[in-house]
Amino acid sequence: MATQRVLQMDFTTEQGRNHRLRVYDAREDLTPAEVSAAMDQIVASDIFSGSSGAFTGKAGAQMVVSETTEFDLN
Repeated sequence: MATQRVLQMDFTTEQGRNHRLRVYDAREDLTPAEVSAAMDQIVASDIFSGSSGAFTGKAGAQMVVSETTEFDLN
């Protein structure tokens, strides 16, 4: 069984929409404070923008954990 952790960070944009960034294989022990600080730095650095403009703030974040079980069909 394989477990995958994906950190999803949602940002507000200049046009009032949301844009999601995903970080695959995120650390299991990430804290809300670490995620919030990273998101603040992303917004402040102004290096990302989507079709709805530059990131202007934080809208939310979540860790999505999924497990995959492969079947041997032989």
